[in-house]
Order: sequence, then C-alpha cells, then structure tokens
Amino acid sequence: MPHLRARLCTVVVALTGAVLLGAAPGALGDEPAPPPQVTVANPVAQSVPRWDEYTGRFEPIEQVEVRPRVSGAVDSIHFVDGQLVKQGDLLFVIDPRPFQIAVDSAKADVARTKAQLAVATYDVARARELVKTNVVGRSEVEHREAELGVASAEQLIAEAALRNAELNLEWTQVRAPISGRVSDHRVDVGNLVQGGQVNASLLTTIVELSPIHFVFDASEADYIRYARLSAEGKQPSGSSDPVMGNPVMIRLADEPDWSQSRSGSIDFLDNQLNPRGGTIRGRAVVENKDLFLIPGTFARLRLFGGTINALLIPDATIMSDQSNKIVFVVDEKGKVVQKTVTLGVIYHGLRVVLDGLTKNDRVVIEGVANPFVRPGATVEAKQTVIHQSSDTATN
Repeated sequence: MPHLRARLCTVVVALTGAVLLGAAPGALGDEPAPPPQVTVANPVAQSVPRWDEYTGRFEPIEQVEVRPRVSGAVDSIHFVDGQLVKQGDLLFVIDPRPFQIAVDSAKADVARTKAQLAVATYDVARARELVKTNVVGRSEVEHREAELGVASAEQLIAEAALRNAELNLEWTQVRAPISGRVSDHRVDVGNLVQGGQVNASLLTTIVELSPIHFVFDASEADYIRYARLSAEGKQPSGSSDPVMGNPVMIRLADEPDWSQSRSGSIDFLDNQLNPRGGTIRGRAVVENKDLFLIPGTFARLRLFGGTINALLIPDATIMSDQSNKIVFVVDEKGKVVQKTVTLGVIYHGLRVVLDGLTKNDRVVIEGVANPFVRPGATVEAKQTVIHQSSDTATN
C-alpha cells in the first residue's frame, strides 16, 4: 500500500506539472508583440541651387623677386625677416662709395664740356665777325662751327653719363617694389652681390597678401554648363561671360562647413581648355584684410552651378552603412526597406537627396533609433509632413 500511494502521488504531480506547463503560455501572456510605431513623411520636392565644389590653392596677386641692379658689397639691411613692408620702403643698402665717386667724376666731365662749349661758342662768334673784314676765310668759320657742334654733343654725353651715375647711386638703395610681406634676407651684410639684368643675386622676395587669388581647375562639362546658364541669363552676376564676376565661397581644410567660409568673385577664366586634362583654369579674388590667408594654402571653392530638382529630408533620418548613406522607407505592405542615397547640401534646414529616393517614398523620420525598426520588419506608420526652416545652405 505505501508503494501504491507513492506511485499515485507521483502521477498526480506529473499531471499537475503537465497542466501547468500547458497553461503557461496563456498564463504568462506570451502573445506576439505589436509592431513598432514610426513616423513617416514624403520627401519635399523642390528646385534648389546647385553648388559645384573645386579644390585649389591661394596664389599672390603680385610676387616679386628682389634683386640688385648694381654690383657691390651689402652695406646694411633695413627690415626684419617676414615683416610687412610698403612700396618704397628701404630694404638693402649696397656700398655707395664707388658710385658716389662715379657721380663726382661725371659732374666734373659735365663742367669740362660746358667750358669747352663756352670757348667754342666764343670762337664761332669771333670768326663770324672777322669774316666780315676778310681777316679769316669762310672755311675757318665753318671749321669753328663744327667744333661748336662737337662741344655741344660732348656736353650732352657728359650730362647723360652723370644721370646714369646718379641712377646707379640711387640703385644702391634697394627698395620694396610692391607692398606685402617680405621673406627672409638671402644675403648678409658684407656679402658681394651681382647686379644687372642677367644672373643678378637674389636678395629676398615679397608677396602681396591683400587681396589674394584662389586658382582652381574646372572640367569641360562644367564649363559648358556654365556657358549654357550664361546664355540663358541665369548666372548670378548677370554677365555674358560663363563665370566672370560670379560670387564664390571658399573654406579652409579645418572649417567643417560653409558657414565660416570667405566670399569672393571670379575675376579670370582661361582662354582655352587644357587638351590633356580636359579642364579649364579659373581664378577668384578674395579679400584678405586680416592677412590670414597665405599663398600655397589649399582650400575648397563653391561656385553656383544652376538649379536642380531635388528631394529634401531631415538630416537626422540619414544613417551610414559602411561607406554608403542610407534611409529607411516603409512600403505599401508596412515593411521597412533600406535605400542607398546620394546626398547634397543642407538647404533650408533639410538635406538635399540627389539620387536614391522618389517623391512618393514614405521616409522614416522618427523611430529609426528603435532596434526593432530594421529592414524587413513590419511597422505601424504614422504619416506626417516635413517642414522647412529659413536656414540657407551650410555644407
């Protein structure tokens, strides 16, 4: 009997456990979870400005290699390396003593020729009086008139030599030909330098910094598009030239967006395309009153390239998938679909989508952070409308 009673208890416990296990799903409420909720909206279809970006570098408007015009020993240096100089400022002095001696000698020659001219003038006048009384013949008068002409010419030569000597003496003071920032001095006091037009010694260089040029290359296709816009009168400058006078924005490598960019305008476009690269060289002029920009600095330029029909969505809806930019859309069955998109600039607070979406796509703008909202998942979509702000394009 005890054994029978034990067996019955075991059967009862087993049946009770089976019943409880069978009833657990209903008792614990293990039912399918409701689909996650998301907010969707159709992209805003709008014509937006197209901005073409180019990489280039800054170049000085004027750059001068300072070289001496006369030879000699450097007597003194009158600037600090790297300082700002104005046109006409004294930079170097070459030993002026030999040139001062040449000036004094030229002055003496001028005085000598003036005296000779005075004597020749007196001889001609006297001969002309004597010929009237037949004391001298006509040939003597002509001879003395010829000597007068030679004396006059010699005076002109001496005066020219004096001006040349004075000019050489003036050139011993090497002055800044332009205003700008001077480089370091390439020679020291006491060094002999070679002057003249050939093989003259390099003393230093000067570059003008304000304003400054930005040089870049545009493709042939871009040039043709600009020419079309110009022919249609759609360029901002209103010029008949494809890009001349058009406003540009330029930003440096450490500037994250275009809000800190500098403004300028196109002031030059080359007269032909490069046949090798199929590009054309352009140039913009930029104010640089703070002298922050220096020649050789690389930057990016943005130039108006017409308008395009684009779709706009909130920037927060865009995610990254390795090297691609993606957005989630909800199809007609309520399932999440991933789409790869090509992005443009921020325009009025929204991101421009150049490719990858249609105006009828229902883009998930709220709920993308939910881990259950992923490609293939079924969601409950709530429709809304995307609103634009008044902010202009920033990047």
